[in-house]
Parts: sequence; C-alpha cells; structure tokens
Amino acid sequence: MRYSALWRSVGAMSCGSLVTYLTLRLLDAQKSSIFPSGEEGEGKRELSGAWLHHWDLRKPQLQKVSNGAESSALRHIILVRHGEYTKTLNGSHLTELGRRQAERTGQRLREMDLSWDHVVASTMPRAEETAMIILKQLNLDPLKMKRCTLLPEGTPHPGDPPAKRSARSLELAYRRDGPRIEAAFRRYFFRASPEQEHDSYLLIVGHSNVIRYLILRALQLPPAAWTRLNLNHGSITWLTVWPSGYVTLRCLGDSGFMPVAELTHRRPSSLPA
Repeated sequence: MRYSALWRSVGAMSCGSLVTYLTLRLLDAQKSSIFPSGEEGEGKRELSGAWLHHWDLRKPQLQKVSNGAESSALRHIILVRHGEYTKTLNGSHLTELGRRQAERTGQRLREMDLSWDHVVASTMPRAEETAMIILKQLNLDPLKMKRCTLLPEGTPHPGDPPAKRSARSLELAYRRDGPRIEAAFRRYFFRASPEQEHDSYLLIVGHSNVIRYLILRALQLPPAAWTRLNLNHGSITWLTVWPSGYVTLRCLGDSGFMPVAELTHRRPSSLPA
C-alpha cells in the first residue's frame, strides 16, 4: 500500500500529464490481474485487506440476507483431492496406490463422524473413482453423489509464479478453464440462507488446481497465488462459511493420516513393472 500511495503522489505532482495517466493505468492493471471480479470497488477493498462482506449476496436464495435477515447455521465445505493416477489409452485412472489413498481418506472422513448433506465429484475418472471409494468407506449410497461438469481439472487463473509453459499456452488454457472454475466457486461457496436451521456438510472430490483456486477465492486472497500451494493426493481441506459471510480455513491439504511412504502429489512418470 505504501508503494501505491507513492505512485499516486508522483501522479498528482504531474497532474494532467502522461505520468498521471500511466500511473493510474498501472494500478488498474495490477488490480484486474489479481482479482477476477473486475469490479473496482471490490478490488480496492480486497487490495486493502478488508473483508468484502457481501461477496455472495447475488444468489437468489440469499435475498433475505440482503434485506437484513440472518441464518444461525454454518456451511462446512470439505474438499478432497483425488488419489494418485496414471494416464492410459482409456483415460486417467487411479493407480493401486491411489486406491489405497482414497480408502485412507474415506476412513479419515468416517472418523470425523460428520453427517454429509451432499457429495459432489468432478466428472473426470480419477475423481469419480476416488469419490466412489470414499462413499463405500462412509457407508453412503453411491446415488447420493452428484457429478459436476464445472469441477474438472484446468487452469483457473494466471499463476504467479507462472507454470512452466509458454505464455500463449497459459493464456489459452485460462480462457478455456477460468470462467468454468469461477462458476464452480459461485455455485458451491455462499453462506447459509435464513431458512437453513442446522449446520451443513458438503463434500467435494476434485483436483489440485481447482481446489487451490477455490481456497484462495473463498478466503478473498489473490487467486494468482494458487501456484504457491501444494496438495497431496487424497488430502483434505476444510473451509467454513459463517452466517456473517466470513470464511475460515480449518485445515489445508491434511494428509497426516497417511503413512509417509504413501504420500504423493504428482502423477508418476512410469509405473513399476
């Protein structure tokens, strides 16, 4: 913020000049590159570190909240990354280790003794396979799981630091995937409506890039930082949306329930013979 104030001071000393114009354009470009909303007022508040209280009130079911009503319930959103996988001619499927990881994650979730209201999985095979193994561990009907076309893996936002790909490739990937993954955030992240009487638990089984982006968006942190986070296969992340609209992170990428020898975070380059 001190640098921002300095640049604005320089611009003011050359009021009406090219310096003023370039200074303000630079600051606007910084805001638009960090936050996907594109709303100037929202961007200013997020850059200042202040919490944007009305971030989710566009949803129709929260119209009463906009008018002053408030729920007393919490919305818990638990995000699980799929197990280790490998690519084959028939698509991307879990390895034997990946299936064990999914079993251990399911066991861990069962030990948490939560009452699951909804289970959602990406439509990619490795996520669906992970979700089915977890459902078995939780003794839940597989029909309870919904498949969501917004959740498949992709490039959610230009990363900082960027991935090791050409700038053109990254731009095309973001244009293809970014709006879809942002739509996933808007679909699943919001405070409880006044009609909700009890705390709810949503389980989402998905992918590393998507989960990392959702975490930062929910916490109102710069989404470009998603490349700075790492999630192990089968790891558990827990976010809570409070009635006030605040979001807290209870755990990030928890995989401490797995044996160290079974911890992985990248797809194996080749499988053992």
